[in-house]
Amino acid sequence: MITFYKIIVVLHIFSAIMGMGPGFILTTVVKSGKTMTELRHSYAIRHKLHIFVMVGGTLLLITGLMMGFMNPSLFRMGWYVTSLVLFLAALAIGPLVLSPRSKPVKALLASHKGEEIPDEYFRLSKILFRYEHLENAIFIVIIALMILKPF
Repeated sequence: MITFYKIIVVLHIFSAIMGMGPGFILTTVVKSGKTMTELRHSYAIRHKLHIFVMVGGTLLLITGLMMGFMNPSLFRMGWYVTSLVLFLAALAIGPLVLSPRSKPVKALLASHKGEEIPDEYFRLSKILFRYEHLENAIFIVIIALMILKPF
């Protein structure tokens, strides 16, 4: 018989796939644009993928905490606490770091006339993507901790 806890674990895994999977390609999607029209379209696709990241990430946090409350010994496991702290830090990076750096990119996409991508975009996106890669690295560490449970 499947227990409620096992159902939460399955939901947790599917949430990770739904939330983190698309998150790893958000940068790649927009790097394919060669003209402003393509770039704007790439950012529209990126926005739609980001919805999956937000929903999956929220469910991931909720199901992870539910597992902790159902099995309080998890809060004494180093891998669980470290994963939770890293996940909360990654969540904070969104509004504190990524959002302020994406606003100038979005403004440039909205205001630029013509099809040639301006040099300013490459400068701004390079900074944004650097932080997105940092966030992806944090998620890779979290995934490794969840799988290996090293401590």
